[in-house]
Amino acid sequence: MKQSGWLRRGAAVAVLAMATAGAGLSPALADDAPHKGGVMRLVARAAAGTIDPQINYTLQYFQLNYVLYDTLVTFKKVGGTDGFTIVPDIAEGVPQPEDGGKTYTFKIRKGIKFSNGQELTVKDVVASYQRIFKISGPTSGTFYNGIVGADACLKTPATCTLAGGIVADEATGTVTFHLTQPDAEFFYKVAMPHAAILPADTPAKDAGTTPVPGTGAFSIASYDPNKQLKLVRNPYFKEWSKDAQPEAYVDEIDYDFGLTDEAEVTAVQNGQADWMFDQPPSDRLAEIGTKYADQVHINTLMAMWYAPMNTNMAPFNDVRVRQAVNYAIDRKARVDLFGGPVLGSPTCQILPPGFPGHEDYCPYTKNPGAKWAAPDLEKAKELVKASGTAGQKVSIVVEDTTVSRAIGVYLQSVLNSLGYDTSVKAISPNIQFTYIQNTNNKVQMSVSQWYQDYPAASDFLNILFSCAAFHPGSDASVNISGFCDKDVDAKIQKAMALAVTDQVGANKIWAEVDKEVTDKAPVAVFFTPKHVDFVSKRLGNFQFNPQFQWIMSQGWVQ
Repeated sequence: MKQSGWLRRGAAVAVLAMATAGAGLSPALADDAPHKGGVMRLVARAAAGTIDPQINYTLQYFQLNYVLYDTLVTFKKVGGTDGFTIVPDIAEGVPQPEDGGKTYTFKIRKGIKFSNGQELTVKDVVASYQRIFKISGPTSGTFYNGIVGADACLKTPATCTLAGGIVADEATGTVTFHLTQPDAEFFYKVAMPHAAILPADTPAKDAGTTPVPGTGAFSIASYDPNKQLKLVRNPYFKEWSKDAQPEAYVDEIDYDFGLTDEAEVTAVQNGQADWMFDQPPSDRLAEIGTKYADQVHINTLMAMWYAPMNTNMAPFNDVRVRQAVNYAIDRKARVDLFGGPVLGSPTCQILPPGFPGHEDYCPYTKNPGAKWAAPDLEKAKELVKASGTAGQKVSIVVEDTTVSRAIGVYLQSVLNSLGYDTSVKAISPNIQFTYIQNTNNKVQMSVSQWYQDYPAASDFLNILFSCAAFHPGSDASVNISGFCDKDVDAKIQKAMALAVTDQVGANKIWAEVDKEVTDKAPVAVFFTPKHVDFVSKRLGNFQFNPQFQWIMSQGWVQ
């Protein structure tokens, strides 16, 4: 998934101070006793686009959707590594696979109601999965294409039925899934917000700013992407599983948009806000890391910051040009811009360190090997010369924020040094992510981020670089580079199939895929980040979940 936010260059003393703040712990200044009620106030530079849970693909709203909606199974809502554990949610239990791993039958809980008072039934489950395809959801062709009938739905979304793929039995209260082949990641995919169970009569179109009823602890009261998103308690919610959807502490969450990152920090310091989504700017790091150390949390992320290059448009339809950009980038400078080595590590490859399938690999450095050392501008210029593309115009699309523009300007300088005529186009953060996905906008190069959906190599390599993830003319095409390599695709499919019986062997294939995609250079990866959360004095019980970060429903305010 995509996330917004970027840390600028920070003083080393501030970074070190924050590093000792106690990642993942509740602030010492907050009362340890639970507090029910009150209004929690959140702030961000910008909204994240549509609030349709089956379309939005940003961490900013994934965090919200986990407390607004429910899925058949979900990730356990606790801090620490247990947060990767799959637990039953709308389903009574996690079913055992049948038919050699191709069939799963979920028993649906009784008594769960949507925020509009309507009781959830098996019909809602079937309709919700059909809707994923009818709206051409961003993961319809990657997460859910293994369901029987999905091929027909992908070809003609409007008439999707998933006939033979999902079968509801009202008498027994069960829903049975039939897959075309075993899928080791099936439960992870079913647990994603894109598989949220919605009322069967939810329109098969992007909801945009119109709230969609859910079953979570909160419901959306109003949404103005230029001003505020307001969440209130779901009046029909009754906790059925603390692991899956625990009862919330606060009565209301007000999420205000339009502040600068400087203003966000000041709001948290003054108690006008309880949490800021964006990362603190460099000129406030020393202040935050010393005066407010007990209100800061640092956690490692499975993520990457990168520059997608359109493999179907000149000059990036030439692999030599894409490789040249990778050789020319000073990744250490990008890490320094993010806050220094405590908050980021330079990398050349797709899979983050510590992730399944990761093996250290960096061909785009002086003295290529396992780690990045320094840029090789001479090699980059040789590749551009050989391509014969010098002098061509290149446009880089970035978010319209001070920091994103700075990154764009840096890339502009790199490309200019390689002989291109480069410009930077900054657009609203509210629309940039969807804009750069749509091929109709003819984006040559952009700056983006990717944060894990779940802990599997496919979530980077299959979602971002498979042919199935490329949807020309769609705002929901997360394969931003338009990269489609049949040989790489075949290895991706092989790895996913092998993972059902041999995860170790599958990870070896994923390592090969990682290296092949890195070599073909559809993107230039800068670094892997850590995340800084800055909270107010009055906010207690801060819990960081490795799957969706802060568990908002479990925070309380005095």
